[in-house]
Amino acid sequence: MPEDQNIEWKKTWRDEYLKWICGFANAQGGRIYIGMDDDGNVTGVADYRQLMEDIPNKTVSVLGIMPEVNLLEKNGLYYIEINVAPSTVPVNYKGEYHYRCGSTRQQLKGAALNDFLLRKTGTRWDAVHLHNIHAENLDGASFDIFRRAAKSSGRLSEEDLKASPAELLERLHLAENGVLTRAAALLFHPNPDWVNPGCYVKIGRFSKGSNLLYHDEIQGSLIRLADEVIRTLYLKYFKAHITYKNDVRIERYPYPRAAVREIFFNALVHNNWSDNIPIQIRVDDDKLVISNSCVLPWGWTVNDLTGFHSSRPFNPLIANTFFRAGYIESWGRGISTVLDICLENAYPTPQFVIRGEDMSVIFPVDPSFIGADSTDTPQNLPAKLPSKQTKQKALRELVLAAMGKDPKVSQQAIAEHLNVGRSTVQRIVKSLMDEGLLFREGGKYNGKWIIK
Repeated sequence: MPEDQNIEWKKTWRDEYLKWICGFANAQGGRIYIGMDDDGNVTGVADYRQLMEDIPNKTVSVLGIMPEVNLLEKNGLYYIEINVAPSTVPVNYKGEYHYRCGSTRQQLKGAALNDFLLRKTGTRWDAVHLHNIHAENLDGASFDIFRRAAKSSGRLSEEDLKASPAELLERLHLAENGVLTRAAALLFHPNPDWVNPGCYVKIGRFSKGSNLLYHDEIQGSLIRLADEVIRTLYLKYFKAHITYKNDVRIERYPYPRAAVREIFFNALVHNNWSDNIPIQIRVDDDKLVISNSCVLPWGWTVNDLTGFHSSRPFNPLIANTFFRAGYIESWGRGISTVLDICLENAYPTPQFVIRGEDMSVIFPVDPSFIGADSTDTPQNLPAKLPSKQTKQKALRELVLAAMGKDPKVSQQAIAEHLNVGRSTVQRIVKSLMDEGLLFREGGKYNGKWIIK
């Protein structure tokens, strides 16, 4: 019974452990054992009689909740179990809000605290109702863009596509009885920066020494931003290397368009717009940086983002609308898709950096562009289109990465994650095992992969 999300061991009682009780109540609940060491061995507590009175009294007076406090005995040693149920309302410790995350306790602050308080009341930030904006105030062109995209994606019925703006908002759960949500305003208002300051995108082109050469501020609904920002980057900020193969013109940009598009759309969907800070895109000679304010799910790190994970959008209503338009997927595969695109097309792998509540995705420039004159379109640079051998190597690396993340993962799960046939994964696994790089320990259903 090791320490985990729901279990904590303490040798003795201290009043500061009320913070741990607060954290359990605000999360999924859990149990604290007083009189056990870090290895889970019972060491006992001498003052258990007094603690059986003090702990319930202090919990009620400080936290306002009543956990179940039990006296247990093992080998003549008494220890205490504090069983904390998850609370349906926010619980605070002297004005501080704590949350159990993995085997740690975190104090919630800033945007994370705001999100927590909203969720505890059954509301998400983008679902808050606005009574001063109505469907007739929204941008008709944004609805046209959305309808075209949704028709291409096939994720809305013909009946939904023909609905009026007011009816469409209701069907997308962006309005209730004619009252618009904050998500509806950001998605379709012609000037969402008026509704929520900071709702726009800044793009800057920098030279060596961080000198700003030129910049743009692109404003409009999130639907318009999704349509315009990528076009602006590839028309104004990036130049392609042009080559010819059998008289066919081949353009290769310094950054893979599909991957940049995926990251930017994810920034629009997951951005913490309540910070009132615009999404910022910085273009340097050697890199592209896309930055936005974010609140990761509890306990998540960069490793969780780049590995297998469920879809956990910060703004669910905005995410659903982008999904219906075909802009994003709904299975938490956005980052994996970006890594796949870069590997399969021989681009450098992007870096994911989190500093506080800011997330930046850094795309290194394609090496063939380093030192090249940005005003030229050289004919003698290689197109660097991915060969079959390059794709095979990338898939081998992705299969090994999946097994390294979860040694018990099935070949079928890997195939579904990589969006390839199971036979492809089986062929790669057989090749890796024949080369002595991969081994299988245990049976078909209870075994695990061992990477040499």
